[in-house]
Amino acid sequence: MSSSASARARRAPWVDVRFLLGIVLVVASIVGVWFVVSAARQTTPAIAAARTLIPGDVIAATDVRVVEVALGALGESYLRPDDLAIGAIATRTVAAGELVPYDAVGAGEDSATTVVVLHSSTDVPASVDTGSVVEVWAAPLLERGVHDTPSILVPDATVVSVARDEAVVGRDEVALEVVIPRADVSAVLTAMSDESALSVVPTVGGDR
Repeated sequence: MSSSASARARRAPWVDVRFLLGIVLVVASIVGVWFVVSAARQTTPAIAAARTLIPGDVIAATDVRVVEVALGALGESYLRPDDLAIGAIATRTVAAGELVPYDAVGAGEDSATTVVVLHSSTDVPASVDTGSVVEVWAAPLLERGVHDTPSILVPDATVVSVARDEAVVGRDEVALEVVIPRADVSAVLTAMSDESALSVVPTVGGDR
């Protein structure tokens, strides 16, 4: 065998370290992609809201449904079917169809909110509906037909329901059932008994 043939034999690709390293990298890449695809296909059961949950709502079995989702590392942030305790309440709004986060649920005895019905002296936008976050403003009554400058009474209330009385001609009054902090109950009841003019205004962003 000539010296040139011997040199070519010594440089054969199947014994070349760089060639072997390339094969190892290709195999590693294929295995990595397989693991990523496999992980993406793994699903776990989680709880989704069957209806819009409002702060203070006691969550019943019919209010939620079990769904299979692929959450990956986010799985620890959402409730599993076995995590929902009897008497648990919603601590913030969760829209229908959304997964229920752990921090959106609390124990009933820890509730810091309550529900009141108030009448807005002015109409409210059509966008204000169940789950909307609003401000409640109050204008104290000075004398019959005259009110003082309005100011914010409750900066953070959540709408449960809205009822517009279309049968009353010439009046814009709207009844709203809203969730408010217990700390604001006294001020709201006082404003209502003093015949203050109450108005509901959507907050920036509208919903949670």
